Amino acid sequence: MTQPYGRGDRRWAQGPKIVAIGGGTGLSTMLRGLKGYTRNLTAIVTVADDGGGSGQLRRELGMPPPGDIRSCMQALANVEPLMEDLLAYRFPAGSGNLTGQAFGNLLLAALNGISGSFDEAVAKMSQVLAITGRVLPVTNANVTLEAAFENGTHVVGESKIFRFKKEQDCRIESVRLLPERPPALPETLEAIRQADLILLGPGSLYTSVIPNLLVEGVSDAVRSAKGLKLYICNIMTQDGETEGMSAADHVAALLRHSGPGLVDICLCNSAPVRTSLLERYRAEDAAPILVDRDRLEALGVELVTRPLASETSDYARHSIARLAAAVMEIYGDRAQTRIF
Repeated sequence: MTQPYGRGDRRWAQGPKIVAIGGGTGLSTMLRGLKGYTRNLTAIVTVADDGGGSGQLRRELGMPPPGDIRSCMQALANVEPLMEDLLAYRFPAGSGNLTGQAFGNLLLAALNGISGSFDEAVAKMSQVLAITGRVLPVTNANVTLEAAFENGTHVVGESKIFRFKKEQDCRIESVRLLPERPPALPETLEAIRQADLILLGPGSLYTSVIPNLLVEGVSDAVRSAKGLKLYICNIMTQDGETEGMSAADHVAALLRHSGPGLVDICLCNSAPVRTSLLERYRAEDAAPILVDRDRLEALGVELVTRPLASETSDYARHSIARLAAAVMEIYGDRAQTRIF
């Protein structure tokens, strides 16, 4: 298995330019592994979240949601463990308006207050944390996510989609941003154009990955980019979002929202999920994602499988080390044979 190089290694300094697009836990997990292989990392992060502590700051301060951005910066930070613990600290119940709020979100909110724009605040916090690479909000615009369902109903608000889908008991047909097609940061589009490797996911399909593709210019930039384009499929279906969807269904949804040519390879897990975890997820109406090779190939997407599931996590999630090693091995293999 490919091993990370470390910050003092010349291969790390000269590593491939990698752009990772998404949000949530999946993106930050992957970044923790990849930062050992290259310093040339750019995370492009959704700003459609409107729930939890991020949603509270968004409503009260009129700023983009900081949570996913903060998680990515925390994953890429090169700071003492105490500082990392401080960033992740959440105020306990009984803390008034601060209950459940992460200190890192508050720090980013404060920086936003003394900065000219949200992306400037993110850049300043990145400097404070001495992060490996860059973290960019996909847009500075104040956007809201709307989901349309197969039965013709709609719901507005990322945090409302889960419950609404459970009530409607049908699949999500599409999502869109309000206002539609907000402008992307120029740095976001340039990073995609210059990338050697573009990663979509892992993460919530409709609420973390696809919202980035709905920002003006992002889908076109990915499709026309010369870099290898890799979609990393989740290990399990997601309750309230992707129940019953196969790997090909995930890719088809990506293509519906962006157009052909978005994905070259779909990376899926081949390791078994522990029985105890399967039972827990079954209670949540979730199951391992079916990997349907023929349908993926019919979509023009190559399937690669690797044992990616963590053997120690209490959840069916990707192993940080396994996922990063698989991504780098795939890139290494394809970079030698890819004709641009």
